[in-house]
Amino acid sequence: MTTAVIRRTSLPTASNNGGGIRTWSGKETDSKAVEACPRGDPVAQRRLYEASHRNVYRLMVRMVGLQDAADLTQQVFLQVFRRIGQFSGQAQIGTWIYRVAVNEALQHFRRSKHSRVRTLTQEPMDRSPDSCVNVDHKELLEHALTRLEPDLRSAFLIREVEGLTYSEIAEALEIPEGTVGSRLNRARRELKQHLIELGWGP
Repeated sequence: MTTAVIRRTSLPTASNNGGGIRTWSGKETDSKAVEACPRGDPVAQRRLYEASHRNVYRLMVRMVGLQDAADLTQQVFLQVFRRIGQFSGQAQIGTWIYRVAVNEALQHFRRSKHSRVRTLTQEPMDRSPDSCVNVDHKELLEHALTRLEPDLRSAFLIREVEGLTYSEIAEALEIPEGTVGSRLNRARRELKQHLIELGWGP
């Protein structure tokens, strides 16, 4: 695994793509696409989709489960292209897309009236050489993640898996930066407890 998911404990790790929104296409490309998308430019929409859909899909898998992730990802981009004229440009476009994605996931939970999802059965978009290392630990961690409340899970995932900074998370979740820290601390604490309950031992 390339990045430790929980940096303040000795818990199992989960892989990421090594940098969240910083791995999307260049700022110049994003800027041109964002400017053209409100005009319904299909080329610009495709460019923005291709730059960001893997990140959104990966987040949806861990937020709502593999079964609903593809449908929710498509819904996210329907909302993105419908509302992109509201994007002010004060934050990065990736941060704004994460905001739309998290909102869609939370609405999904409210519609389905549950906050538990099925355990992840495969690692999305991960073809790294060490992707088969510590499979048992990874599956245990994925199962424990499903036990976190959605607001804690979303903060945890976009920090530790997607690699956003505290300020970017605050922008994406529309919460104060101090609240980001408290949610992450609580998420790590509860995740460790869930792992212990599932049989994990340091």
